[in-house]
Amino acid sequence: MTANRVWIFDLDNTLHNATAHIFPHINRSMTAYLQEHLHLDTEAANALREDYWRRYGATLSGLIKHHGTDPDHFLHHTHQFPELGKMVLREPRLRRALQQLPGKKLVFSNAPLRYAQDVLKLMRVEDIFDDVFALEQSHYRPKPQWQGFVRLLRKHHLHARQCVMVEDSAENLQTAKRLGMQTVWVSDALLSPACVDVKIRNVLELPRALARLN
Repeated sequence: MTANRVWIFDLDNTLHNATAHIFPHINRSMTAYLQEHLHLDTEAANALREDYWRRYGATLSGLIKHHGTDPDHFLHHTHQFPELGKMVLREPRLRRALQQLPGKKLVFSNAPLRYAQDVLKLMRVEDIFDDVFALEQSHYRPKPQWQGFVRLLRKHHLHARQCVMVEDSAENLQTAKRLGMQTVWVSDALLSPACVDVKIRNVLELPRALARLN
């Protein structure tokens, strides 16, 4: 397994901390978009954004389903980062940790492609990954929906059993596990759900956790 192992990494809150600056910025941008295009006040827009995120795994999925929102228009207007370089919290040790993992490495993100690529460049690890599979490549079927996972596997001619999914979202790992992947949960939770094979507090711990994977 080790020689043919393929690592599939989530981006936000897995490879870097998006909670501090990036997620609040995106949430404000999405709320403003809903206010403008659905004619809602701030409170109603916030509530709808969170409701769609909980129900579908991404606010965009709810907007497409219920309002016919154009996904490219939405992503363009909600992922504007004029000061992204100041918002990404770079971890200098990340590059070395990733280099210690044998096998092919992919990024699978619910974010738009340009944002994902820009973040990886700012973290100075973009050359370590063989592909960035973002929301556009999943045909706007974000995790935890299974369709994006299957598209990724087909694109790279992979079997799920070759893959290790590294994620901060247990819901996304449930889908990965059902498909046959091994799973690594990046979390400081005390207990792990059944879909988790290995739990680590930080992605930097992953090289030391190799022995716990099949």
